[in-house]
Amino acid sequence: MSISTSEKLIVMRESERLTRKAMSELTGISYSSLTNYELNRGDMGFKVAQLILNHPKFSKYTMWFMLDQVSPKIGQISPALSHCGQEEIIQNPSDKTVG
Repeated sequence: MSISTSEKLIVMRESERLTRKAMSELTGISYSSLTNYELNRGDMGFKVAQLILNHPKFSKYTMWFMLDQVSPKIGQISPALSHCGQEEIIQNPSDKTVG
């Protein structure tokens, strides 16, 4: 089941744990335009989609965004399969003794 373009923008942004302002700065799309696209107040068009999907943070979502398809073998995933924009966290063992 496909979701709207505006919902996809929100899901992608939130999966990367970005604010609208941060996504605006990364993509070069004005904050007000991004807000309007997310609120479904305007058609973003192909050029805007290119600006977003050409950014390294979002290129992995291209197939999902455009075609509602994924191909993990080639790095094309949906935001639900992403790591929420976070790199693997490696915790160092504590010097404290337990018990």
